[in-house]
Amino acid sequence: QEHYGGLKGLTMAWIGDGNNVLHSFMTSAAKLGMHLRIATPRGFEPDPRITKITEQNSKEYGTKLLLTTDPLEAADSANVLVTDTWISMGQEEEKKERLKAFQGYQITMQTAKSAASNWTFLHCLPRKPEEVDDEVFYSPQSLVFQEAENRKWTI
Repeated sequence: QEHYGGLKGLTMAWIGDGNNVLHSFMTSAAKLGMHLRIATPRGFEPDPRITKITEQNSKEYGTKLLLTTDPLEAADSANVLVTDTWISMGQEEEKKERLKAFQGYQITMQTAKSAASNWTFLHCLPRKPEEVDDEVFYSPQSLVFQEAENRKWTI
């Protein structure tokens, strides 16, 4: 909102794990007037109960929802590209399996080519290089440090 001046009509693309951070976006995006495009590998989809709520919210608020396994399809025309850790606390023993499953999900400038011309990037930190490459993470489009600063005020 700070960057774009508002959220209504923006499209957010989540590329990564169907985790708690994604669930928060899913339950709030439509209420804020945002379209949501989600790409997760098979077996790492968001909770079906949250998906059902999100589908209902999208209908009620007139927003679009896409669930796919294709990161470029999710990024298509998106204003905001978002990812998070692929290996959350307590999942360390799954690291090898998860890194294999998430191959092709790293956000790169190639991913951003599919996005809207005014795209930005978010990650709630800390990030791992396999999730987003340095070129995107340190680019002028990256808002990760502003995001971290803003989060500080809610903690």
